Amino acid sequence: MISIPSLWLPILLGGVLAFLTSSVIHMVLKYHRNDFRQLPDEEAVRNALGPLKIRPGDYAIPYGGGPEAMKSEEFQAKMKAGPVAFFTVLPPDVMTKMGSQLTQWFLYTLAVGVVAAYVAGRTLPAGADYLAVFRLTGTVAFACYAMAVPQRSIWYSQSWLTTLKSMFDGLVYALLTAGVFGWLWPAA
Repeated sequence: MISIPSLWLPILLGGVLAFLTSSVIHMVLKYHRNDFRQLPDEEAVRNALGPLKIRPGDYAIPYGGGPEAMKSEEFQAKMKAGPVAFFTVLPPDVMTKMGSQLTQWFLYTLAVGVVAAYVAGRTLPAGADYLAVFRLTGTVAFACYAMAVPQRSIWYSQSWLTTLKSMFDGLVYALLTAGVFGWLWPAA
Protein backbone atom coordinates (compact mmCIF):
# COMPACT_ATOMS: atom_id res chain seq x y z
CA MET A 1 0.00 0.00 0.00
CA ILE A 2 1.32 3.43 -0.98
CA SER A 3 0.26 6.47 1.04
CA ILE A 4 -1.28 9.55 -0.54
CA PRO A 5 1.39 11.88 0.95
CA SER A 6 4.12 9.84 -0.74
CA LEU A 7 2.42 10.61 -4.07
CA TRP A 8 2.42 14.38 -3.55
CA LEU A 9 4.62 15.05 -6.59
CA PRO A 10 2.46 13.27 -9.20
CA ILE A 11 -0.65 14.80 -7.59
CA LEU A 12 0.83 18.29 -7.85
CA LEU A 13 2.42 17.89 -11.28
CA GLY A 14 -0.69 16.22 -12.73
CA GLY A 15 -2.81 19.07 -11.40
CA VAL A 16 -0.47 21.70 -12.82
CA LEU A 17 -0.42 20.00 -16.24
CA ALA A 18 -4.23 19.69 -16.35
CA PHE A 19 -4.58 23.33 -15.27
CA LEU A 20 -2.12 24.62 -17.87
CA THR A 21 -3.58 22.41 -20.60
CA SER A 22 -7.06 23.72 -19.88
CA SER A 23 -5.71 27.25 -20.33
CA VAL A 24 -4.28 26.30 -23.71
CA ILE A 25 -7.54 24.61 -24.73
CA HIS A 26 -9.66 27.61 -23.82
CA MET A 27 -7.35 30.47 -24.80
CA VAL A 28 -5.37 29.11 -27.75
CA LEU A 29 -7.30 26.26 -29.39
CA LYS A 30 -10.66 28.01 -28.94
CA TYR A 31 -12.85 25.06 -29.92
CA HIS A 32 -15.15 25.90 -27.00
CA ARG A 33 -15.94 29.36 -28.41
CA ASN A 34 -19.31 28.24 -29.78
CA ASP A 35 -20.46 26.32 -26.68
CA PHE A 36 -22.93 29.14 -26.02
CA ARG A 37 -25.03 30.99 -28.59
CA GLN A 38 -26.13 34.59 -28.64
CA LEU A 39 -29.79 35.34 -28.06
CA PRO A 40 -31.65 36.80 -31.07
CA ASP A 41 -32.16 40.09 -29.21
CA GLU A 42 -29.65 40.05 -26.37
CA GLU A 43 -30.20 43.69 -25.43
CA ALA A 44 -33.96 43.18 -25.02
CA VAL A 45 -33.34 40.24 -22.71
CA ARG A 46 -30.69 42.16 -20.74
CA ASN A 47 -33.02 45.16 -20.46
CA ALA A 48 -35.86 42.91 -19.26
CA LEU A 49 -33.79 40.98 -16.72
CA GLY A 50 -31.51 43.78 -15.48
CA PRO A 51 -34.10 45.73 -13.48
CA LEU A 52 -35.20 42.52 -11.74
CA LYS A 53 -31.84 42.42 -9.92
CA ILE A 54 -31.80 38.62 -9.94
CA ARG A 55 -29.31 37.29 -7.40
CA PRO A 56 -26.60 34.92 -8.64
CA GLY A 57 -27.87 31.36 -8.74
CA ASP A 58 -29.55 28.69 -10.85
CA TYR A 59 -33.09 29.24 -12.11
CA ALA A 60 -35.79 27.48 -14.12
CA ILE A 61 -38.58 28.94 -16.24
CA PRO A 62 -41.28 27.95 -15.58
CA TYR A 63 -40.51 27.05 -12.00
CA GLY A 64 -42.46 24.03 -10.75
CA GLY A 65 -41.40 23.92 -7.12
CA GLY A 66 -42.15 20.21 -6.74
CA PRO A 67 -44.04 17.26 -8.17
CA GLU A 68 -47.49 18.44 -7.09
CA ALA A 69 -47.09 21.94 -8.53
CA MET A 70 -45.67 20.50 -11.74
CA LYS A 71 -48.89 18.51 -12.23
CA SER A 72 -51.03 21.63 -12.07
CA GLU A 73 -52.82 22.89 -15.18
CA GLU A 74 -51.16 26.29 -14.79
CA PHE A 75 -47.65 24.81 -14.82
CA GLN A 76 -48.46 22.48 -17.70
CA ALA A 77 -49.83 25.40 -19.73
CA LYS A 78 -46.65 27.38 -19.11
CA MET A 79 -44.55 24.39 -20.21
CA LYS A 80 -46.53 24.06 -23.44
CA ALA A 81 -46.45 27.79 -24.17
CA GLY A 82 -42.73 28.18 -23.44
CA PRO A 83 -40.14 29.36 -23.20
CA VAL A 84 -38.70 26.59 -21.05
CA ALA A 85 -35.23 27.40 -19.78
CA PHE A 86 -32.61 26.63 -17.19
CA PHE A 87 -30.12 29.40 -16.59
CA THR A 88 -27.44 30.57 -14.22
CA VAL A 89 -27.05 34.18 -13.15
CA LEU A 90 -23.47 35.14 -12.33
CA PRO A 91 -22.12 38.14 -10.45
CA PRO A 92 -21.64 41.09 -12.85
CA ASP A 93 -17.83 41.02 -13.11
CA VAL A 94 -17.23 37.28 -12.77
CA MET A 95 -15.84 36.83 -16.30
CA THR A 96 -13.38 39.70 -15.99
CA LYS A 97 -12.13 38.71 -12.54
CA MET A 98 -11.63 34.97 -12.80
CA GLY A 99 -9.23 34.48 -9.88
CA SER A 100 -11.76 32.61 -7.77
CA GLN A 101 -12.77 30.25 -10.58
CA LEU A 102 -9.15 29.59 -11.55
CA THR A 103 -8.25 28.85 -7.93
CA GLN A 104 -11.20 26.49 -7.58
CA TRP A 105 -10.30 24.78 -10.88
CA PHE A 106 -6.70 24.26 -9.75
CA LEU A 107 -7.87 22.85 -6.41
CA TYR A 108 -10.19 20.53 -8.33
CA THR A 109 -7.30 19.24 -10.47
CA LEU A 110 -5.44 18.49 -7.24
CA ALA A 111 -8.51 16.73 -5.82
CA VAL A 112 -8.66 14.53 -8.94
CA GLY A 113 -5.00 13.67 -8.36
CA VAL A 114 -5.70 12.80 -4.72
CA VAL A 115 -8.55 10.47 -5.73
CA ALA A 116 -6.38 8.83 -8.40
CA ALA A 117 -3.54 8.50 -5.85
CA TYR A 118 -5.87 6.97 -3.29
CA VAL A 119 -7.24 4.31 -5.66
CA ALA A 120 -3.85 3.50 -7.19
CA GLY A 121 -2.06 3.55 -3.83
CA ARG A 122 -4.52 1.03 -2.42
CA THR A 123 -4.47 -1.14 -5.55
CA LEU A 124 -0.96 -1.12 -6.97
CA PRO A 125 2.34 -1.92 -5.25
CA ALA A 126 5.50 0.13 -5.33
CA GLY A 127 7.39 -0.71 -8.49
CA ALA A 128 4.21 -1.39 -10.47
CA ASP A 129 4.54 -1.36 -14.24
CA TYR A 130 4.14 2.07 -15.91
CA LEU A 131 1.23 0.86 -18.04
CA ALA A 132 -0.65 -0.58 -15.03
CA VAL A 133 -0.29 2.74 -13.18
CA PHE A 134 -1.21 4.68 -16.33
CA ARG A 135 -4.37 2.62 -16.95
CA LEU A 136 -5.66 2.77 -13.39
CA THR A 137 -4.92 6.44 -12.65
CA GLY A 138 -6.07 7.45 -16.14
CA THR A 139 -9.38 5.66 -15.69
CA VAL A 140 -9.96 7.24 -12.29
CA ALA A 141 -8.99 10.71 -13.54
CA PHE A 142 -11.23 10.34 -16.61
CA ALA A 143 -14.14 9.34 -14.39
CA CYS A 144 -13.50 12.44 -12.25
CA TYR A 145 -13.06 14.88 -15.12
CA ALA A 146 -15.59 13.60 -17.64
CA MET A 147 -18.16 11.05 -16.59
CA ALA A 148 -20.58 13.47 -14.90
CA VAL A 149 -20.61 15.86 -17.85
CA PRO A 150 -23.36 14.00 -19.82
CA GLN A 151 -25.83 14.80 -17.05
CA ARG A 152 -25.95 18.37 -18.41
CA SER A 153 -27.15 17.05 -21.78
CA ILE A 154 -29.46 14.43 -20.32
CA TRP A 155 -31.27 16.67 -17.84
CA TYR A 156 -30.78 20.23 -19.07
CA SER A 157 -30.58 19.76 -22.86
CA GLN A 158 -27.03 21.10 -23.12
CA SER A 159 -25.75 20.51 -26.63
CA TRP A 160 -24.26 17.03 -26.94
CA LEU A 161 -21.44 18.55 -28.98
CA THR A 162 -20.55 20.80 -26.05
CA THR A 163 -20.71 17.79 -23.73
CA LEU A 164 -18.48 15.70 -25.99
CA LYS A 165 -15.94 18.52 -26.27
CA SER A 166 -15.81 18.80 -22.48
CA MET A 167 -15.44 15.03 -22.17
CA PHE A 168 -12.60 15.15 -24.69
CA ASP A 169 -10.94 17.79 -22.51
CA GLY A 170 -11.39 15.43 -19.55
CA LEU A 171 -9.70 12.66 -21.52
CA VAL A 172 -6.72 14.92 -22.24
CA TYR A 173 -6.43 15.92 -18.56
CA ALA A 174 -6.75 12.25 -17.54
CA LEU A 175 -4.03 11.13 -19.96
CA LEU A 176 -1.67 13.80 -18.63
CA THR A 177 -2.45 12.81 -15.06
CA ALA A 178 -1.92 9.13 -15.89
CA GLY A 179 1.38 9.85 -17.62
CA VAL A 180 2.71 11.73 -14.61
CA PHE A 181 1.63 9.01 -12.18
CA GLY A 182 3.18 6.30 -14.35
CA TRP A 183 6.42 8.26 -14.63
CA LEU A 184 6.69 9.17 -10.93
CA TRP A 185 5.30 5.96 -9.40
CA PRO A 186 7.46 4.86 -6.45
CA ALA A 187 10.00 2.14 -7.15
CA ALA A 188 9.94 -1.14 -5.26
